[in-house]
Amino acid sequence: SHVGYRRLKAMAVTILFLGPLREMAGEESREVEAPLDWAGLLRVVGPEIAEQLRNERVNIACAGQVLGDKTALDAGDRDEVALLPPVSGG
Repeated sequence: SHVGYRRLKAMAVTILFLGPLREMAGEESREVEAPLDWAGLLRVVGPEIAEQLRNERVNIACAGQVLGDKTALDAGDRDEVALLPPVSGG
């Protein structure tokens, strides 16, 4: 029986890659272990995307809220962390 499967699964955060970041990541989303903070995020996305995230024009939304200070990221189980590339033409 598969009933208990969800409960046994490790806590997870889903990272969503949007726009050009999706092409860099080669995937739309990635599940990583929760909790996830700024340092952890930079580690799991790899050096190329981490460099993009350090750009002040790239925003991060956690659970639907854009973070004023992305280094304060504190994502918990089942949160979605969306990586928002700069809006073009700005």
